[in-house]
Amino acid sequence: MRCFVSGGTGFTGAALVKRLVEKGHEVRVLDNQEGLFFDELKQLGAQITLGSVTDGPLVDTLTEGCDRVYHLAAAFRKVNLGKPVYWDVNVNGTRRMLEAAERHRVPRFVYCSTCGVHGNVEHPPGDETAPIAPADYYQYTKWEGEVVAREFLDRGMWISILRPAAIYGPGDPERFFMIYRRVAKGRFVFLGDGSTTYHPLYIDNLIDAFELASEVDTAKGQAYLIADEEFVPIKTLVLGIAKALGIELKVIHLPFWPVYAAAVVCETIYKPLPWEPPLFRRRVDWFRQNRAFDISKAKRDLGYAPRIDLPTGLKRTADWYREMRYLA
Repeated sequence: MRCFVSGGTGFTGAALVKRLVEKGHEVRVLDNQEGLFFDELKQLGAQITLGSVTDGPLVDTLTEGCDRVYHLAAAFRKVNLGKPVYWDVNVNGTRRMLEAAERHRVPRFVYCSTCGVHGNVEHPPGDETAPIAPADYYQYTKWEGEVVAREFLDRGMWISILRPAAIYGPGDPERFFMIYRRVAKGRFVFLGDGSTTYHPLYIDNLIDAFELASEVDTAKGQAYLIADEEFVPIKTLVLGIAKALGIELKVIHLPFWPVYAAAVVCETIYKPLPWEPPLFRRRVDWFRQNRAFDISKAKRDLGYAPRIDLPTGLKRTADWYREMRYLA
């Protein structure tokens, strides 16, 4: 088949492109930056175009003749990124992608949303019917992208929606790397007691879900939370990373609210500046917002079955960071 992946040079997108190429598909990629895997993807034969999903004519050209469209491109969390940018990319960009897919009668379209549309899960584990309560503007605009997708569903398009949990694995230079880097120093500071729940999602498990969501007939019109088999307290996750790294970890506990107040002040000071603040509320909120999900719907409808468990995934990721010399 001919596939189009937006956001295809990022961590998740590149993993999906590699899988599709391995399966023998022709893959077109659109991203606004080359990313870490640009050269590798080119060597594999992916057709990469640098540009934006907000560019309607460009999106239209790349969509023509495609059998599958996977829309992963998004403006991700940057503290000083203005709200208009989030809206333009995550909402208007999604509309451009769907308009092109509708115009060219693409048989199947998969939209990548986020589990964050549910915000803090008050009664874990939450399923797809849990309240929609985005905690920041990124999550809000991803939800609005889902709203746009449902407009096109009502017009007869074949669309499925994935809401991934906390994605990690080899190839992730940012998200989990911050945790690994802190653990590698031999001590880790928790705000609170570390009992807040977190739901990891190993990258290979997510790519399995993307494949299933585009092929299983019952996925049409459905949204699915995608995560690993188990959620864990953040303290268990951190200690698991220490074990994967072979580190004897010293754990320190501090009260949450004084640090949160400092984050508010820090954000205020840095707001007019071009740099990201060293401390901000979203990072501090990691210690108090529950992320725990019930993936029964994806298992039932899609046949989704996470293959890589947490200890295996953490070890593979640790080995990759060391191989790439991100960690000593």
